[in-house]
Amino acid sequence: MKSLSLNEKVIVITGGHGHLGAAISLGLLEAGSKVVVLGRDQDKFESKFRDHGNIFFENVDISSTQQVAEAFAKVYSKFQRIDALINNAYFMKGNDPEHVTDEQWAYSLEGTLGTLHRCIREILPFFKKQGHGRIINLSSMYGMVSPDFRVYPDLLSANPPHYGAAKAAVLQVTKYFACLLGKNNILVNAVSPGPFPSEQVQKDEKFIQALSSRNPLGRIGKPEELAGVFVLLCSDASSYITGQNFVVDGGWTSW
Repeated sequence: MKSLSLNEKVIVITGGHGHLGAAISLGLLEAGSKVVVLGRDQDKFESKFRDHGNIFFENVDISSTQQVAEAFAKVYSKFQRIDALINNAYFMKGNDPEHVTDEQWAYSLEGTLGTLHRCIREILPFFKKQGHGRIINLSSMYGMVSPDFRVYPDLLSANPPHYGAAKAAVLQVTKYFACLLGKNNILVNAVSPGPFPSEQVQKDEKFIQALSSRNPLGRIGKPEELAGVFVLLCSDASSYITGQNFVVDGGWTSW
């Protein structure tokens, strides 16, 4: 069997210091990789990773093509390789599904889908130069199914339509680039997390109970439970996997 070790691999992750991103980054570190986090909050990064080696921070606004391109060039110059890109970061506005403005809709599609495409486009010259690469895109269970509005206390607490629409598009973009780039030995896959509410959301015990009851495993996910699939997809063990969506949702979308 090919190895699951990430020894010496260099992996770039956008938003790798957030709620889910930090857990993914730690999992990659434990598997032996060097991790480069692209983000805008270095203080947050330092608070999460000050006791860890082999993890680096680049201050990048992923809405800026210039900053993204410069960051990839800097990472490649430093390590002489980039083995994988994980598109994890996104931004959005507007929570009211019946009153999302044109500006909020456009901003959120750019923040979820436009930024992902920008990062893919700007990493490709480096992957093609070295003759290999991995791209892993973060989608969501709400790119596959609608929110179950019976679980949420009100409409404003459920994911809005432009979030799910953009995450569904991420799955199509993943398949598109997997087919386009297979000849270049560039593998492209997606991961769709299920219910992994933030620590702030978890303070609402009643909501968490409702969310858990909707899931076949009867509980919400722990961020560290996401890390394994990223280790697999960045490793040599996944050398014949491309164009796929790995759903990590405790069975949510299986009902």
